[in-house]
Amino acid sequence: MDFQDFLSSIPKILSEPLLADLAHQIMVPPERAALMRNLNVEEVNPRKAAVMMLFYPKNKKTHLVLIIRNSYFGVHSSQIAFPGGKVEHNDESIEYTALRETEEEIGIPIDKITLIKAFTEVYIPPSNFMVFPFLGYCKEELVFKPDPKEVAGILELSLADFLDENAIVNKTMSTSYSTNILVPAFKIQEHYVWGATAMMMSELKEILKKVI
Repeated sequence: MDFQDFLSSIPKILSEPLLADLAHQIMVPPERAALMRNLNVEEVNPRKAAVMMLFYPKNKKTHLVLIIRNSYFGVHSSQIAFPGGKVEHNDESIEYTALRETEEEIGIPIDKITLIKAFTEVYIPPSNFMVFPFLGYCKEELVFKPDPKEVAGILELSLADFLDENAIVNKTMSTSYSTNILVPAFKIQEHYVWGATAMMMSELKEILKKVI
């Protein structure tokens, strides 16, 4: 899709109601669904984080950026994710957290990003984070400057590939819930995106399918 056409669709995106669980459930592993049925999120007092679902033009076509996280000792090691991170005590808002973390992780200045709207938050049981996704865009082509401490690589996903129904597959993998289980995932090149990021992507995809 031409980026100008994407920009023209923003008023429709703004007015479209969020789909929340209806969209999230498309990408939820069965083991997570079972865990969430017996969990009171308010009782576990999750930490807060924010991520940016950032669209931008590349060769005049609309693209979405994701990051490959560095390998480290932790539950999110080497995963594909949106740029973002935890809320710091001096962040003025959770929207600011998403903007700040995007600048820190992939080098896109805050003043170049226009926020469109907030999407539905997603709880991540293994790390006890509630993640708040925000949709934004940049009007110009981007030069990424990934933080080597946080980011192992950048994935640039065209909107056309994102909306392709063949991009959703079932993949056998080991997760924090179990080993060698079949989970729904987005296939991006040789990478697979599953879990919380895939749930956020699902809501974004279902909204875009309604307006584009």
